[in-house]
Amino acid sequence: MRAYIGRQQAVSSQDFAELALGTPPELWLGVEGETDEERAAREDAARDILADNPGLPDDLVRIAAQVIEDNPDLFDVVPFTRPARRHPARKGVAA
Repeated sequence: MRAYIGRQQAVSSQDFAELALGTPPELWLGVEGETDEERAAREDAARDILADNPGLPDDLVRIAAQVIEDNPDLFDVVPFTRPARRHPARKGVAA
């Protein structure tokens, strides 16, 4: 089954996040191993986007809240049970 947002096909959760944000998540989160210069450029671009779209943070929080409300099962957490520890058999004679 294929999923499309607008005319873009979303293949992974990364694609969904990018299409929902309108920007790649890496712009906001950074990437491992980026240089100070790359980080400064990324943060500058993010500031420009926020300046052009001052309601973006509120819109994203509203969208996230709606997704959580519409899909409460996303946060159903089932604890894993640990198997009982087996004690080694004791050797010897019972009294």
